[in-house]
Amino acid sequence: MQLFKKTTEINFLGARKIAMALSLLLIAISLVSLLMRGLNLGIDFTGGTLIEVGYAQPAELVEVRKTLAEAGFDDAVVQHFGTSREVLVRVPPREGLNSAELSSRILTVLKQQQGVDEIKMRRVEFVGPQVGDELTNDGGLAMLYALIGILIYVALRFEYRFAVGSVAALIHDVIITLGVFSLLQLDFDLTVLAAILAIIGYSLNDTIVVFDRIRENFIKLRTGTPLEVMNISINQTLARTLMTSFTTLLVVMALFMFGGELIHGFATALLIGIVVGTYSSIYVASSAALALGVSKTDLMPVEKEGAEQDELP
Repeated sequence: MQLFKKTTEINFLGARKIAMALSLLLIAISLVSLLMRGLNLGIDFTGGTLIEVGYAQPAELVEVRKTLAEAGFDDAVVQHFGTSREVLVRVPPREGLNSAELSSRILTVLKQQQGVDEIKMRRVEFVGPQVGDELTNDGGLAMLYALIGILIYVALRFEYRFAVGSVAALIHDVIITLGVFSLLQLDFDLTVLAAILAIIGYSLNDTIVVFDRIRENFIKLRTGTPLEVMNISINQTLARTLMTSFTTLLVVMALFMFGGELIHGFATALLIGIVVGTYSSIYVASSAALALGVSKTDLMPVEKEGAEQDELP
């Protein structure tokens, strides 16, 4: 299936300076927000108690939050779980209260809510602060190891300038995604971390497709500057890039709208990552390789000395 009847001739890299300025601005804003405000870490990282309760009738989350706030649990996170009758309450650690005492107190408070006939405790889970610290460290290491592994892989597959461009695009995508979560103070939990790792894989895949075509065209095309060859390659892969991004966005949008609160952060991170990753594969990765001075001579196969003599009978 073709998205365009003929190959486009858009001068993408002609606007690389503007795109680079925009990327640097977004990265700067993201880093400032991460340093000043930080991430709104979820219970997976901070520790705390997770309580699931079942209502006889659909529960109004606004009323539940108001009831808990009046009882001193204004820092509780309340959301539906599965159906409108199932409510999930996440409470940070409280000094002097263990998990059982905390869950019993919250259940008592909710039962005293006006108009509530019956509430049942479904489950209680406790994540200690030490476990939360370990998850934070392990999550950071997982992201770092993923970037190092990708750097090694791309360095072995492509010329080193392409490898640097690929990793620059990945770092760009991760920082901006984290910056959005920091600016909006969205809940950052293990599902969002999983989405960040998925974004790294998605962005790399898109970048490799573009770089493969650039490498082929550097060898195939006899004339043309590196800028012209890169523009031709990006235009040739544009339909594939847009179709892949569009179909992936359809699935992620379905998760975002109908997936429920538990994977809302996951879907949000993927939405941001897909948009930013598509942009970075065109502008950041290619622009970085071009700025480092990649040329046709860097990609031409090296001829062995005496190869012509060996071919003579």
